[in-house]
Amino acid sequence: MTDLTPTTVLDNPLQWARTYAMRAPNIPETVKVARDMVFGLLNATGHSALAETARLLVSEVVSNVHLHTKVPLLTLEAMVGSDRILVSVQDDDPRGTPSSPEAGIPSEDEHGRGLLLVRELATAWGTVWHGGLRPTGKSVWFELRGTRTAWMT
Repeated sequence: MTDLTPTTVLDNPLQWARTYAMRAPNIPETVKVARDMVFGLLNATGHSALAETARLLVSEVVSNVHLHTKVPLLTLEAMVGSDRILVSVQDDDPRGTPSSPEAGIPSEDEHGRGLLLVRELATAWGTVWHGGLRPTGKSVWFELRGTRTAWMT
């Protein structure tokens, strides 16, 4: 899975029914706001079976931005399809996160467990670098799959 990017996971972009985005300050409270937004979104779109796992993984990915970068803002994007959700968290710091899905091995001081959870619980995940040869930022993304129960209107 090391070469996966959101574009390779998205077999057909037309399968994605809705995209939601949130731009927020890089502060501790954003972790709760982001996880609650994705949790509510999944429940509202009939993906409640994925909601708890997504809430946990959003917490981990957004927390990593807060703990390992000094950027003022982050962007969370959630693409909800009929059988999956793809969540991406982008920041404008090219450093501060592992560059491959093999990373995420916890250290003895308990750091690194968040990406281990992402690696173990997500259908797929990875990091996308933005800005060409001299990256200006990155997105850490994960995908969860499961059938939806019903669309809310």
